[in-house]
Amino acid sequence: MKRKKFRARIWYVALVCLLVLAVIGCSQSASPVAQGGTQPESGGEPKLGGTITIGLSAEPDTLDIHKTNMSASEVVTRLIGGALLSMDPETKEVKPYLAESYSISDDQKTWTFKIRSGITFHDGTSLTAASFKATYERAMAPETASPGAGPLLGVIESISAPDEKTLILQLKEPSAPLLSYLIQPNVTQPLSMAAIEQYGKEYGRNPVGVGPWKFESWKTGESITLVRNEAYKWAEPFAKVQGPPMPDKLVIKFIKDAQTTIAALESGSIDIASISAKEAKEYRSNGKFEVLEATKLGVNFIQMNLENEILQDLRVRQALNMALNKKAIIQADQQGEGESAFGPLPRKMFGYDPAVETYGYPFNVEEAKKLLEDAGWKTGAGGIREKDGKPLSLQLLTAMNSQGIPLIQSMLKDIGVEIKVQNAELGSVLDLSAKGQFDLNVLGYTDLDPDILYLFMHSSQIGGLNHSHIQNPQLDALLEKSRTVVDPVQRQQIFMEIQKIAVEQAYWIPYSEEKTFLAVNKRVHGVKLDAMYGIMLGESWMNQ
Repeated sequence: MKRKKFRARIWYVALVCLLVLAVIGCSQSASPVAQGGTQPESGGEPKLGGTITIGLSAEPDTLDIHKTNMSASEVVTRLIGGALLSMDPETKEVKPYLAESYSISDDQKTWTFKIRSGITFHDGTSLTAASFKATYERAMAPETASPGAGPLLGVIESISAPDEKTLILQLKEPSAPLLSYLIQPNVTQPLSMAAIEQYGKEYGRNPVGVGPWKFESWKTGESITLVRNEAYKWAEPFAKVQGPPMPDKLVIKFIKDAQTTIAALESGSIDIASISAKEAKEYRSNGKFEVLEATKLGVNFIQMNLENEILQDLRVRQALNMALNKKAIIQADQQGEGESAFGPLPRKMFGYDPAVETYGYPFNVEEAKKLLEDAGWKTGAGGIREKDGKPLSLQLLTAMNSQGIPLIQSMLKDIGVEIKVQNAELGSVLDLSAKGQFDLNVLGYTDLDPDILYLFMHSSQIGGLNHSHIQNPQLDALLEKSRTVVDPVQRQQIFMEIQKIAVEQAYWIPYSEEKTFLAVNKRVHGVKLDAMYGIMLGESWMNQ
């Protein structure tokens, strides 16, 4: 159970440390910055035709949503599919999408959806309730061994489709997070069973969805090409354009090196790509580009391994929190483009408690030193503190290659803590952390629902993402309750309590909410960037 759940959402944590380099779905565009991550209207009337070329820093492993946990795959599959529900980026209201309506029973265990009529897959087959039933059952089947989609649907006891329009999900127990899964086309979009039967094991190289873009070709090591779905007339309810996309094609080029990406932008061989905060500052004054920006739905943080005797002392954990100048770290990592984090949830996520900014740990070097003194750690040789003849020395495990890491190391040395940095690939960091072979680690996450804290903090997830080995019965009970209480007011209150415990016990050192940036050539219009949906091309067009 523990490992299964951990693997189920590892793709969220694969966004964890590398998101700034990962996908276009979390980037922005050049000069000047438009409010809300939207390009300013310019360039005349929208025109049909043209090819938009996007730079992606990794090549997908497969485009079968039930077989992948890669964020690069998510970028493409989101474009070719749709979901039962959608969330309005402005109002955050959940609305029917491929479903025309839905209802939830009083006991919260029976979810009934009415599927829209007239929707077809790219291969011409009709979308019905049976399409969703077969898709979800495939995702949940043990033989599929889905690392992402399947376990997210594990709360479903049974699925029925009594007629073409009616889909019924019978749950094992009420589930508040399920709603957030059903708005994500990259994990719960319906698949064409005819295409799966036709292509078999090669389906991942020949995906068929219901979205605005159809798969055309995949040149290994080079690019994926999508073409306009001429039949598309069922966009999300919030979309201004309800018909097919304006451009003829999308070409997604795989460019792993950041400098090569910049060169491709400058030469015009790609139109859109993620850029760093430093590059964003430069591109804002570049008349050839627009820069879009969005703040990720997540936080960057340091986990502390409570199996380490040093870190079992709350005063030490509190001191480490107070030693970090978060604004300085954000300046080093993101040119000051970001927000300080004081708790485990970001400001724009449901469940966030603004009070955390008052009870979270402020930057206070003198108070941090006092806490260590009270804990028995006295200044020794070279300024490193000692206790019972042992130095206050900790290992920091990280996959991040950033200016913030040596700064963190220096800040902790200022209070007498020696930090030995161990760099590793993300996969190794996660593996070593799951095994408890670390003192401190630097991670981050992006997610749509505060249920992510269950994976990081519930005792059942030790051996998974609960690297800190948190075992707090009160916290466990609240995390469990948060999953079954559907009423938003009650659920908000539960997460306020969860945040208070997590901060008071100083299990993490949360330090930033990071921004992402996307550079967009001015010949492309109507591109948007949203913290939840990533790059949005529904209103895009080319001025050729």
